[in-house]
Amino acid sequence: MRYVSTRGQAPDLDFEGAMLAGLARDGGLYVPEEIPQFDAGEIAALAGLPYEEIALRVMLPFTDMEEGHLRGLVEAAYAGFEHDARAPLVQLGPDHFLLELFHGPTLAFKDFAMQLIGQLFQDAMKRRGERITIVGATSGDTGSAAIEAFRGLDNVECFILYPHGRVSEVQRRQMTTASEANVHALAVDGDFDDCQAAVKALFNDHSFRDRVGLTAVNSINWARVLAQVVYYFSSAVSLGAPARRVSFTVPTGNFGDVFAGWIAKRMGLPVDRLVVATNRNDILHRTFETGEHRKNGVSPTISPSMDIEVSSNFERALFMAYDRNGQAVARLMDELRDEGGFPISQGALEALREDYASGRASEAETAETIRAMHAATGETLCPHSAVGVKVAREHLGRGPMITLATAHPAKFPDAVEAATGARPPLPPHMADLFERPERMTRVENDLDALKKLIEERLT
Repeated sequence: MRYVSTRGQAPDLDFEGAMLAGLARDGGLYVPEEIPQFDAGEIAALAGLPYEEIALRVMLPFTDMEEGHLRGLVEAAYAGFEHDARAPLVQLGPDHFLLELFHGPTLAFKDFAMQLIGQLFQDAMKRRGERITIVGATSGDTGSAAIEAFRGLDNVECFILYPHGRVSEVQRRQMTTASEANVHALAVDGDFDDCQAAVKALFNDHSFRDRVGLTAVNSINWARVLAQVVYYFSSAVSLGAPARRVSFTVPTGNFGDVFAGWIAKRMGLPVDRLVVATNRNDILHRTFETGEHRKNGVSPTISPSMDIEVSSNFERALFMAYDRNGQAVARLMDELRDEGGFPISQGALEALREDYASGRASEAETAETIRAMHAATGETLCPHSAVGVKVAREHLGRGPMITLATAHPAKFPDAVEAATGARPPLPPHMADLFERPERMTRVENDLDALKKLIEERLT
């Protein structure tokens, strides 16, 4: 399997090369040259299998790995999850189901990808006898998942940038209470888009990139997307796929999770609709509504992991909608950088609308959804999952709908308590989180200062 850049000017790579590169040399994102196809029999055969076995069958065709070797890495990745089903389904109402993706070690869907990437990176570095530097930006959950996956590893140094004062206290403490010397939580004076822009700038400085052995674990990393494809298959077959078509609603900011659903659909999973759910930072919803992808400023919300305006993985969706035309995508990304946005061509917009629907939830609607679902079903939603449920309920009526629950409610206790009157407790393995000492570095939003800090920590 070969991987190509969405901007068409970087060398093709194999799976391991694309994973370790993270961002392509031309600034683009890697996507598979071809998408493996599963027939109805292969999909039906997944029903009833353990999650690890489904993961192996779904991911293996995208790699060049031996089946037995990948099996061992997959089993190690998910051994620490607290639920035997890994990603269980809970019914909220007629034909509406919640996919609980928060039973990993850091209580967020990012664990499904990050725990696996930790195993893949460690395996690759041992074989190569190399050391790498991971730099990532987070709006909350990616950072804690990355730190959990890479803490204490001998051949990895991990730097995570997060927007100072714009993540929940639980999210922050999950990053800042790790004591291992190889992980570094950096609080940036700015918003998530500033953190993300800094990471991309580091990668585009090829001299710095090569000097420190830089790689990325943000959702720009193809292996992140691939790991998330798995739970679309596991949940759909639980509800009768391939005999039944299933829809998904995905609360999203960076578009990686919902793009994983698009990959599953292209592999042959009978997905009816992929519904993009946004909070009031609704650039993606506005794009699907108007055909104009344009920045409009980011406002802090009670669902902070979605407070994003530059949705990196939307570039992958554009690449597919523009018939894999890398030059066209590169022009659009230049316009986004220089002019704050761009119009989408009619043909590409029609292609996007064929695959995706969208909706948004205000702050009041998000809080009301948390309250109402808790009262009606006993299910406690985090604010991001509540955004998804609110939007999903507007798209019911065409068969089973699965809403992705992206984080445990205890990661956002203030918002949940304000809506329900009850403060959700942390699970036992994290009960002492607020007693652990914190360790972080405050950094200004300045690229040169960031480079200097990273290189000083590496010496």
